[in-house]
Amino acid sequence: MSLLRNSVATLFGRSNHSKRRENIVAIDLGAEHTKAVYLQRKSDRCLLAGYARLDTPTGPNPYAPEILGPHLRAVVNATGARTRRITLVVGPNDALIRHAEMPMVPVPDMRIMLKLGSKTYLQQDLPDHLFDCHLQSLLTETKKPESNRTLQKCRVLVGGVKRQFLENLRAAARQADLSLDTVTSSLIAPANAFEMAFPDAFAAAIVALVDIGAKTSTITILLNGQVILNRIVNFGSARVVQGVQEALGVDAKSLGGLQNIPATDLEGVLPALLIPLGRELRASIDFFEHQEDKQVAQAFFSGGLARLEPAVQALQSELMVPCQTWNPLSFLQFALPPEQLGEIEGLAPQLTIAVGGAIAAF
Repeated sequence: MSLLRNSVATLFGRSNHSKRRENIVAIDLGAEHTKAVYLQRKSDRCLLAGYARLDTPTGPNPYAPEILGPHLRAVVNATGARTRRITLVVGPNDALIRHAEMPMVPVPDMRIMLKLGSKTYLQQDLPDHLFDCHLQSLLTETKKPESNRTLQKCRVLVGGVKRQFLENLRAAARQADLSLDTVTSSLIAPANAFEMAFPDAFAAAIVALVDIGAKTSTITILLNGQVILNRIVNFGSARVVQGVQEALGVDAKSLGGLQNIPATDLEGVLPALLIPLGRELRASIDFFEHQEDKQVAQAFFSGGLARLEPAVQALQSELMVPCQTWNPLSFLQFALPPEQLGEIEGLAPQLTIAVGGAIAAF
């Protein structure tokens, strides 16, 4: 699933007529850290050839080209990539994802309809936005009262970004001497990566994908390969780090610091700290189960906090469904330099968004 490619969207997967990419750097612009992966295609194999994790620029306008451009160049250099082509994954506050019912027309026509009347389909005026659409399923035909013709409708996943925001990203890429191939949303990236890592579960199971970021978390519920629900929760790992520091009197400062704390100590404080997140995630699952009359079978966790087993166990108690951390790199072969091989296993859950962005561009 991609969002916007070269400003004219071809959504949620490369067009059948598009040339397949042989390599791509996908960059996840996170709230605290920028994560990137460098993927290469070799025949029928997909290789992880490099990755990077750098501090994200801060300040009142971190996406200004003069700030973001040098950062993008530093990230690409850190991956060791030999390509100028990049895809950017931006947060849910910068790229919207909505579900809508629309007439069954070609995607370019859907984009025009959204541009001219976003309030009709998205219940919100969104001026100066660029849109992309992905057909999910057909709905029952309805007969137009003024004629004998029937109108076929469909369920569509709609993505959009502000035109000026996209222009800033393009300008930053140009300043870094890079080619911006795709812009996509962190809301749909986990589903892309999950499809590659667990194709059977993606196609036939009902699962919740939870990505825990520094400031916010997201939950995506998949039903037989379709994204049925997306939700943003204003709770991230930064709140957990702060809570652990206050409860245990330690100077953890970051998630990495929490890994040095004995598991028994974490088990004593994490359940209470994670109650707000667990309740919000459970509410999303309850809403889905009530609407669809189906039950979520399992929840898969990614993000930095997913590296802590006591945290996943605490959330499982709140969600009341089996929970596990998953590895978004499991379908990849590694072609990494020796200095990166030793760190990749522990970092894998934090690369989920970047991997999903890379799959959209491939």
